[in-house]
Parts: sequence; C-alpha cells; structure tokens
Amino acid sequence: MSNKYSSDKEAIDGLARSFQELKAEIGKVIVGQEDVVNTVLISLFSNGHSLLVGVPGLAKTLLVSTISEVLDLEFKRIQFTPDLMPSDITGSEVMDVNRKFKFNHGPLFSNIVLADEINRTPPKTQAALLEAMQERSVTIGGVRHDLTKPFFVLATQNPIEQEGTYPLPEAQLDRFMFNIPLDYPSYEEELQVVKSTTSTKVSDLSTIMTGDEILFFQNLVRKIPVADNVLEYSVMLASKTRPNTELATAEVNKYISWGAGPRASQNLILGAKTHAAVNGKYSPDIEDVKAVADYVLRHRIVRNYKAEAEGITESDIVSNLL
Repeated sequence: MSNKYSSDKEAIDGLARSFQELKAEIGKVIVGQEDVVNTVLISLFSNGHSLLVGVPGLAKTLLVSTISEVLDLEFKRIQFTPDLMPSDITGSEVMDVNRKFKFNHGPLFSNIVLADEINRTPPKTQAALLEAMQERSVTIGGVRHDLTKPFFVLATQNPIEQEGTYPLPEAQLDRFMFNIPLDYPSYEEELQVVKSTTSTKVSDLSTIMTGDEILFFQNLVRKIPVADNVLEYSVMLASKTRPNTELATAEVNKYISWGAGPRASQNLILGAKTHAAVNGKYSPDIEDVKAVADYVLRHRIVRNYKAEAEGITESDIVSNLL
C-alpha cells in the first residue's frame, strides 16, 4: 500500500478526490464532453483501453494530450495511414556504427498512445497494435520488450467516411474495454470553444497524479470487493446478449447475430469497481454496472440485417436489456 494511505478505504477516498481534481483540471481545456472525460478516466484506472468514435474536430487528440499532461505521463500520437507498417509503431532493430544490432523503440513505448483513425491502416498493423495492447509487450527478432507502465491506448475511429478504411473485426474490437461515442457540442459549449481557441488565452495545467500513483490505484481497484448479486447481474447481462441461448430475450434473438463474450463480463465488473471508487463508494452495486454497460457492450454485439433495416442500434438493445 502507498505510504500516503493507512487503509484501502482511505485510498478509495483519495482516488475519488483525485478523480474530481483531474476532471476540474481537464475542464480548463476541454469544454463539455463530461461523460467522455469520465469514461476515459475510468478505463485508465481500470487498466483498460478505449475506442473513441466520432466525427473529426471534436477535440479527441486535445483530450488525450490534456489527460497525459495532468497525469504527468508521456504521450505519443500515431496517425494511422494505409502504408503504415507494424515496425513503424513497435520499433525495429537497426545497425549502429559498431555494426551491432540494437532495438530502436517505436512510438508504442509511451504511457498514453493515441492511435488516430485506427481503421485507416491495414489489418497487419492493426494486429500489431492490438497484440501490444493485450500482452503489454512486443517481440522483435525473438526478443521480448516490455512496454512502459502504465500503458494506455486510446484509439479513434471516424464513423462517417468508410471508403478506403479497414474496419476492425468484432473479435479485435473486444480488446477495447470501452467504446465511447462522441457527439457534437451544444450551442453554448461550441460558443465557449470558439471564444477560447481564437484568442491568446493559454491554460496552465497542473500535474495531479504521477505514473506510480496510477499503478497504485489500478491495483487498488482490483482489490475492491464485489457482492455476489452484482457479479451475477453482470454475467447475466452479458449472457442475455447471446442469441439462441437460455437467457437471451426475444429482442436479442430477433436482432442480434453474435453476443458479447466473457471479456464483457470481466470489464463490466472492473468498470463498475472503478465507477464506484471514483464516486467514493467502497463496493460497486448494480447501478455502477448499469453506468458502464453501454460502453462495454455496444461494440461486442453484432446486429443482423433486421436490426439495420429497422434502425435498431446496439445502444437501443443494451438500453432495453437494462
């Protein structure tokens, strides 16, 4: 346990305070998008990765760089393009002046990695990123290289322009803890954005937390106890999304081709634990599971042609299951 806290309960109180301080500091730069900021921070403290889905110009890159600044973490941005190769992101072996090979680290060796427009690059490069996300390491020339800790990938996807893209397969989308949709700002929020970005005003950000503190809180989240009824609810919720199974609802059987796997149940519990902790609760309840359910499930269920024809979205189905 960190020297700052004498008990786990005191540490959870510390996490809740730090979470509010982080949000306030990020709010100096990011206008609105409160749900997005909350969810990204929850996935960070859960030690999970997130996929941001939104049209260009919604400050996705600014959000990630701001978070890295207030967390005193190293930040790298990778612009995914059709000609990007796996070695461009993982790194490669190069020969030095002494004619010996040495490993040249790629941009993946950072604390926070923004994978911009992940659906713009071919499957080979996507797979290299997703492997690193899962294993927290890369293997080059038969040698394993561990990534920097904490390690957090935030990938973005543009939903409106699908020509020349390589959409991530559902099985690979499963590697992301959360799928976070971004919407346009309100009129008042956009007015505030335009005012602040077209003047000479510069926001000075303070560092709220270090990498070691994040690792401590990630471990703390794992130790939070969960009641049996909350565990059962999470597993039942994930099971209900699987068509033609015992727990599937009539709507799921009608509109879903494939449901969420066991990783969804795990992420529902991890997300609920963190959601409870950042709100000052010492154990999650069913409401905490419901708070993260849409972000966990929406990219893990596959609609069939009936759902698409009738305009039924994944979020609609999750909402009805709740």
